[in-house]
Amino acid sequence: MTGRNMMRKPRFASLLAIVLCVGLFVRCAGAQDSRTAAQQPAENAQQPAQNLPTLDPGTFQRSSQIDNTWMPLKPGTRFVYEGTTIEDDGTAVPHRFVITVTDLTKVIGGVRAVITWDLDYSDGELVEAELAFFAQDSNGTVWRMGEYPEEYDGGKFVAAKPWIHGFEDARAGIEMLAEPTVGTASYAQGWGPAVGWTDRGQVDQVGQKTCVPASCYEDVLVIAETSAGEVGAQQLKYYARGVGNVRVGWRGAADPTKETLELTRVEQLDAAGLAEVRASALELERSAYQRSKTVYAHTPPAE
Repeated sequence: MTGRNMMRKPRFASLLAIVLCVGLFVRCAGAQDSRTAAQQPAENAQQPAQNLPTLDPGTFQRSSQIDNTWMPLKPGTRFVYEGTTIEDDGTAVPHRFVITVTDLTKVIGGVRAVITWDLDYSDGELVEAELAFFAQDSNGTVWRMGEYPEEYDGGKFVAAKPWIHGFEDARAGIEMLAEPTVGTASYAQGWGPAVGWTDRGQVDQVGQKTCVPASCYEDVLVIAETSAGEVGAQQLKYYARGVGNVRVGWRGAADPTKETLELTRVEQLDAAGLAEVRASALELERSAYQRSKTVYAHTPPAE
């Protein structure tokens, strides 16, 4: 994934006509947030590398047990999102995003990280497959350790643009705070200068309500994300306790894609389904070792 993290890419034929949206600030997906980017206290996305959080392997005692209430990553959990993105010609293109938490781990920077296998579809076509790496420190903060994405066009490989902590000046960043609170300073979600990864997050709202096809949620946390490459645009991610990310929206006239996504299904795979996911993730890893000679090839194998 390039630009902002997780689902920061084009893509949905709107499901909003059947979605009940409630809450003071939460609008139906596809609509802009009530406040403009200029009204937000978010800090400048362009932060020097020395301002990044310091990764200390000694503070990760059970790093692969990710049970942060806002971002639990239990092996075998699959999240399915549907949405749209706006193309250059103004048309809305269907977008589907599938994240599956594997039972594989990988040691990065001395920390054992959980691997997710992510599939990104635009108008029904697979445009990207990715391995993403997360670890939780002893305080409960979830870190993004890096990612390996492969881009496709018409079923053919186009490019791989990985960033992984410790390689090509890349640094891990914070994906979810242990105790997110409004007023907390923005934080780097990683630093990958070789591929333009400059994402930052900031707690934007708490105590919100929202409904998506999967369910209705209360006490929702909203994180506003920015990147140096998209000044004046924010991606809004809505998190429900015990579930994780349930909605993605946008704010700011400068947003190029006005991407919206909603959680349509969350499920727990059985042993056979998890084994199938594991095999697919390992297949992508084998490709990564062949295609990424300067980064991925120097990492230990997934276990």
